[in-house]
Amino acid sequence: MTAKVTLAMFGSSLVSAYWNGAATYYRGMIRALAGCGFDVTFYEPDAFDRQQHRDMSDPDWAKVVIYPATTDGWQAALEQARDADIIVKASGVGVFDEELEAEIPRLRSASNLIVFWDVDAPATLQRMQADASDPFRAQVPRFDLILTYGGGPPVVEAYSNFGARRCVPIYNALDPTTHHPVQPDSRFSGALGFLGNRLPDREGRVQTFFLKPAILLPDKKFLLGGAGWDRNVSLTPNVSYAGHVYTRDHNAFNCSTLAVLNINRDSMAQVGYSPPTRVFEAAGAGACLICDAWQGLEQFLEPGKEVLKVDSGEEVAAVLSGLTTTQARRIGKRALLRLLGEHTYEHRARDVKKLLVEQLARRAIPARRDEEVRHATL
Repeated sequence: MTAKVTLAMFGSSLVSAYWNGAATYYRGMIRALAGCGFDVTFYEPDAFDRQQHRDMSDPDWAKVVIYPATTDGWQAALEQARDADIIVKASGVGVFDEELEAEIPRLRSASNLIVFWDVDAPATLQRMQADASDPFRAQVPRFDLILTYGGGPPVVEAYSNFGARRCVPIYNALDPTTHHPVQPDSRFSGALGFLGNRLPDREGRVQTFFLKPAILLPDKKFLLGGAGWDRNVSLTPNVSYAGHVYTRDHNAFNCSTLAVLNINRDSMAQVGYSPPTRVFEAAGAGACLICDAWQGLEQFLEPGKEVLKVDSGEEVAAVLSGLTTTQARRIGKRALLRLLGEHTYEHRARDVKKLLVEQLARRAIPARRDEEVRHATL
């Protein structure tokens, strides 16, 4: 690209990770895309108290536009974004999603690209499959391109069945400038840490993979972080609740326990090929990662060598009982080296750049031909 390509993206939030699990993904991808020559503006609504819980200032690698969570607010933001070369609607903005998904494709022209970026594809597809009247069904074919947070072949096939012109998974990755090894912090000490907000489609798996092992290992300290676990949850005395953990403390959280647990949400575990941000945050900090089993894990980390894969709470307890500090450090170091070599956001951004530039070029060819014909007939 000789000149910068302008990219306008509507998402939940870039500057706040509060009730916003996609924040790490947005930040890593957009920073890397800016490094590849894209001029990015991120549009986010002032909703869900996220602006009151900001954990970063406006970055120098993207412009952030915060619009009121009102009809006038999103319409004004869309008008401002309409001239961008690439206009992206991410899933799960949280307010006026249906309206944005209907209106953004209307901005499609011969000189731009309209993209839907699904940061929760298994859940989106599950929702559409369960409801024949879901309004997004009609919008899928109107986007030039569907990008997904992950999901592999099952997600590509499902989106194709809904009429997607093209669907390409863009997996989570590591941003080593934000997630890296640090010194342990006594606030987060323990044998096993889990960090994740309380969500309906993950709560049962948290009971199975985290709270049950805590019952089985009463002499070991467990650390629970994330919003929502302080109400109507029965925690054994060996479970410490850290509450909402700001992103500035994620490295310390991941580096202070013997091991860190990943627990996928139901839909992501069922579909597979959907490594959440926590996998890359923890492994990027050099943590020994214990991960619930899902198809495609080996595409990112090698079980037994770079990650410890488990199928049940009993397996978590067994692994934790036999894990030494030396073994944990060795596994964490191997995982970090694997990610740095193959799975950083710079790797992902190069793929996205190639894809978007190719798609833009294809969109422009018919327009140029039409223009040539018009001039030839004058």
